Amino acid sequence: MNNPKSFLYGQRDGIATITLNRPERLNAITFEVYRELTDMFAALRDENDVRVVVITGAGRAFCSGGDVRDIIGELQGRDAAGLLNFTRLTCELISNMRLLPKPIIASLNGTTAGAGACLALAADIRIAAEEAKIAFIFVKVGLAGTDMGATYLLPRVVGLAKATELLMTGDFISAQEAERIGLYNRVVPRDQLETTTREFAEKLARGPALGLAKTKEMLNREMHMGFEVRWLNQESERLAALCGQDVRAPPGLQNGPLYRNHSILYG
Repeated sequence: MNNPKSFLYGQRDGIATITLNRPERLNAITFEVYRELTDMFAALRDENDVRVVVITGAGRAFCSGGDVRDIIGELQGRDAAGLLNFTRLTCELISNMRLLPKPIIASLNGTTAGAGACLALAADIRIAAEEAKIAFIFVKVGLAGTDMGATYLLPRVVGLAKATELLMTGDFISAQEAERIGLYNRVVPRDQLETTTREFAEKLARGPALGLAKTKEMLNREMHMGFEVRWLNQESERLAALCGQDVRAPPGLQNGPLYRNHSILYG
């Protein structure tokens, strides 16, 4: 795996740490950061020594969103095809995070906004410093609040009503409010953030890798399943995990969309 140029990467005791490292720009994301993050999360699928991934920021912000100078100005000069390519790049990053079969912890050390808020949302666990206010600010700059999967993921984390409010107003909420509505899992004093994150990461790293991978996979897949299909799916996955071998699909579902192109070969 190539070392990134646009952010820091470290690995110790099964835990990979990605640190956004443009503190002078509040860790605003550039085209290069987007591309390298996207490639990094894809490459981490095959890193057997990595069991948990932590993403955080240097300085007083986690990530303030897309860099105005590097991205916004450039996009204003692009045609429809160019804008579509950028949208695909940002969505690929979120997709690679959600499809990574390893837990991702967002350790939010400060302001989290725009694309930064979407990065945090795509993580599995969010642990935040008390100063880590968050906003999905897209409507504040004349954009729709649909960027980077926000309209898909946010209602599933905080509920439709609160997601609608956050995406339609673009307002910041405090870390304490984010924890209250379930957007943040933990809020701690800033001087305890690194230790708290590390302890949580170590706890997950000691867990069953296959069990955690299957849990994340099923959480992703069951977001849009009916109850009966969920139950049948869970039974098949449980057998696969226990037996470590191929499991046949439940009768009548072998040709359904849930079982086509699946990582487990069904009969």
